[in-house]
Amino acid sequence: MTKDDERSIPAEHLTRVTWALRRAEWAVQARKDQRLRPLGMAAAQYTLLISVNTDPGLTGAELARRLNVTPQAVASQVARLEERGQLERRPHPRHRHVQELHLTDAGRASLHDADAVIVGIEQRIAEKLGPKKAAQLRALLDEVADVVREA
Repeated sequence: MTKDDERSIPAEHLTRVTWALRRAEWAVQARKDQRLRPLGMAAAQYTLLISVNTDPGLTGAELARRLNVTPQAVASQVARLEERGQLERRPHPRHRHVQELHLTDAGRASLHDADAVIVGIEQRIAEKLGPKKAAQLRALLDEVADVVREA
């Protein structure tokens, strides 16, 4: 047995909860991207728009922390959405070097269309699981998030 064999990870890693969460996340993200593509939107852009819609006036740095991505990734997406007229930057009322992000009317319309797509994906999941399992899944995922935050 080589030293590498002693340090290898057993195949049971595929049965871990975190691996199951990741596989589910990949599947959902892939479906979101596939279904949003005809609207000219990526799942990451939807996430950014829904975040700004929920909390208008976020800064790029706040958004990056909230989405757990780099400020550069947010800046790149903001620039694309701004070019499309879906997002605008406004001066922060107290910090002259900071800009707040706000949806435009076009951004709200695009978000509305994209959200209908996402709701369709969520409905499909809920239909397949049934109301009881869907509620259990949501409760378990909330619990997982709480446990991980506490760790």
